Amino acid sequence: MLKIYGKSTSINVRKVLWTCVELNEPFTQEDYGSGFISTLTPEFLAMNPNGMVPVIQDDDVTLWESNVICRYLAHRRGRDDLLPSTPISRARVEQWMDWQASELNNSWRYAFMSLVRGHADYQDPALLAAGVANWNRHMAILDAQLNRTGAFVTGEAFTLADVVLGLSTHRWMAAPIAHANLPAVRAYCDRLSTRAGFMTHGRNGMP
Repeated sequence: MLKIYGKSTSINVRKVLWTCVELNEPFTQEDYGSGFISTLTPEFLAMNPNGMVPVIQDDDVTLWESNVICRYLAHRRGRDDLLPSTPISRARVEQWMDWQASELNNSWRYAFMSLVRGHADYQDPALLAAGVANWNRHMAILDAQLNRTGAFVTGEAFTLADVVLGLSTHRWMAAPIAHANLPAVRAYCDRLSTRAGFMTHGRNGMP
């Protein structure tokens, strides 16, 4: 059976958990990360030298990096609806997944660490204001894309891009910041709320 290493409060672990719901994939979970088992033990570092969650073990396969894990699980189940097999359709899904991991994640880091985590190193007012503005600017990119598609990130069908960006959308909406007026993003969050995986692992009170 698939084994997931990582705490459920981690947004990256929640990507994998939500994907498992979409796949009806059985799994066991072991809590690793801050407040739980350390990710810096030799045993964990042997699985992921970065010392970060999530990690999965699937028989003799060990993988880390949340978006890669989601892709692996969808492909393993032959779920072309979540991760298309045709090159251009797959590339469009992966394009938005990679944008979430690289661009969008970096945009919210300062504001989230300051206002949600309350970290002492992230309390500069000017940097906080810039961080909020940058986060809103990136969410406006998503809003524009959703206005073009009218439904989900890459079109009318739900894909893995919506798993990763759905969690990011919830984090933005839950953050105590001055939110830009992005009606397509808010409608998107409501649309995702019809999915059990999002309600369990996304819109569940955790930022």
